[in-house]
Amino acid sequence: MVLFAALAGGQLVWAQTTQPSAAEKKAATTLTLPPSPAAVLPDDFDGWAAAEPPKTVGDAATLDAANASALKEYGFNFGVVANYKREGETLAMRALRFDDESGAYGAYSYYRQNGWPKESIGTGAASDSNRVLFWRGNTVVDATFSHVGPMSAGELREIANKLPVPGGNKDIAPPVLSYLPQANLQGQTTHYALGPAGYTGSGGVLPPALVRFDLGAETATANYSLASGIATLTVIEYPTPQIAQAQESAIRAYIKAGSGAQPAWPKPLTDSDTASLEVRRSGVLVALVSGDAIPDESHRLIELVHFEANLTSMGQPQASEVQKTARLLMGIAGIVIVGGLAAILLGFFLGGGRALYRVARGKPISSVYDEEFIHLDLREEWVEVREEAVEKPAAIQGPHPGS
Repeated sequence: MVLFAALAGGQLVWAQTTQPSAAEKKAATTLTLPPSPAAVLPDDFDGWAAAEPPKTVGDAATLDAANASALKEYGFNFGVVANYKREGETLAMRALRFDDESGAYGAYSYYRQNGWPKESIGTGAASDSNRVLFWRGNTVVDATFSHVGPMSAGELREIANKLPVPGGNKDIAPPVLSYLPQANLQGQTTHYALGPAGYTGSGGVLPPALVRFDLGAETATANYSLASGIATLTVIEYPTPQIAQAQESAIRAYIKAGSGAQPAWPKPLTDSDTASLEVRRSGVLVALVSGDAIPDESHRLIELVHFEANLTSMGQPQASEVQKTARLLMGIAGIVIVGGLAAILLGFFLGGGRALYRVARGKPISSVYDEEFIHLDLREEWVEVREEAVEKPAAIQGPHPGS
């Protein structure tokens, strides 16, 4: 049993060790190819036919030179471009694929301008005359019609429903958006940025150098319709409370410097009521309220920004079935070996102790030939002798008691 368990466990462990290690897997070169263009944009749909097969573009500068820096900040992977025709009308479409849903939403909010009417396509959509912009999963689609008809939205929904949605952590919206208060929030005014180009291009209030995107900052900016005017709320999320505390002090000093601040105030700050400007920190969040609302309303708005720390249990790596079986067999082998050794040691201790005790008393080590062995003599002669002794008792010597 011991040999069988040890051999089986050893074979399983050997099989496990022959697999590539984590370092080898990391060192291996992994080639990730983009999906076929037809998997993102079809060759034809609802009567629209592509003039030529959809084309994949891997360089953000080739796809959109003016906004290439912002696209790279959002994690641009590749794009697909297609031009369709139908009965004299044209439709130009480009689909942009990003690393995750956060990047896709950021690019969507970057391209979408404030005030665009909301549409019901994909996860989120907006339109501007003949242009329709929507996103789903980690893909943003920008469509421009020569003429928008009553069925245009339905035709784009067909495209959106076929777009793949990433799984796991890539299918999570930016967490910083959850800290924006929903009361009085103006629709279609929220912007999400991961870098200076995206922040500036989407109407950021502060200088990008002051936000410190190089430290891992993420920003969410939105407009609010308050009774006294429009207020703009900027929420910046940092990796740690210590970084947030340092940046809060820097932003507060920058606002206090006013016209003497370096660099000079951007236009969104110069257009704001200086009495309503306020900075507040909550945990890893730094919030700034600007705009034309009165100070009391601006203060109530910024007070709604509150950070709550959530403790998440990190899953531990699970052992494979081969590892579990090997551990089981090795455990059985260990128990058998320990039990056998314990039996041998116990035998030596008890047997050897008794032998030493007999030797100390001057007796042989073994009791096999021991002459002092006690036994019962049940031979027939001994029984007959006892019977004769009972039938003929010996004469009583001495005077009779009654004499």
